[in-house]
Amino acid sequence: MTRASPLLAACLAVGIAVATSPARATEAPFEPGLMRLAEVLGSLHFLRNLCGEKGDQWRVEMEKLLESENPDADRRARFIASFNRGYRSFSGIYTQCTPSATEAIARYMKEGETLSRDIASRYGN
Repeated sequence: MTRASPLLAACLAVGIAVATSPARATEAPFEPGLMRLAEVLGSLHFLRNLCGEKGDQWRVEMEKLLESENPDADRRARFIASFNRGYRSFSGIYTQCTPSATEAIARYMKEGETLSRDIASRYGN
């Protein structure tokens, strides 16, 4: 659970890279990846706090992503719904930290890093 720094840096890089991309009339090709990243951040927010990390680090990262994206109201609502879906998907399953929850954290950290890196490398300037 100490691999937070690379994911945080990658999330910020994605937000900056994507925010500088020109606006498009239709959904951008990176949009599903960003929505999944928001869901991963929500999952991490729940799981890492469940397993001993106190604070709102992952929600703050979501706020940074929203700030860098500066979405319109509808898109902002989709980001927030994705974050909340990630949070709720585990809050209904886990009431205490288990080896399974710890494994989920590791998988989501890796997925978040991969998503961030892929979006930044494909769509960043």
